[in-house]
Amino acid sequence: MHVRKLTGGFAVVLAVTLSLMGGQAMAAPSAVADRAAAARVLTYDASGSAEFKSAVDRGAAIWNESVEAVELRPAAAGQRANIRILADNGWPRALPTTLGNGTVYIGRQAVDQGYDTIRISAHELGHILGLPDRKPGPCSSLMSGSSAGTACKNPYPDTVEKAEVEDSFGGALARTGAAAPHGVVIMD
Repeated sequence: MHVRKLTGGFAVVLAVTLSLMGGQAMAAPSAVADRAAAARVLTYDASGSAEFKSAVDRGAAIWNESVEAVELRPAAAGQRANIRILADNGWPRALPTTLGNGTVYIGRQAVDQGYDTIRISAHELGHILGLPDRKPGPCSSLMSGSSAGTACKNPYPDTVEKAEVEDSFGGALARTGAAAPHGVVIMD
């Protein structure tokens, strides 16, 4: 008899719950929404990037398309940015202070030699996101930088570079919703 009452009580709770939900089962929030909410937002100030402003915005957008654990956004007026981006006449370079913070210089010297401004921007932002140079390297590697030559226009990080940024910002496992042993890279 005791089992019967427990079963009946469970049925009542279930019926009340379903009636309160309009008779429909509710799904958990999507994994995409969870990942978007978990992305670390870094702001950038490209006001000093002169003629390279659109290349900087495109380089940031490429990183936003490529990784989920971090999102680059333009800083609001008066907001202190994580990343300051400047144009100068030297060679492009990044001066990271801490992970996700620092200054990027889009140097005109490389542009004058024929290097692609969007690739330069994405490459230098890659340094701020924790990636080292990988020279010499193929055009398919964003972090190969100038060693890929002036004909290389690829502004996208490769699979390894994406995974390293995801891992640095805590998102390597969030992309799949699964756990993995330390040091294991989960590829898309």
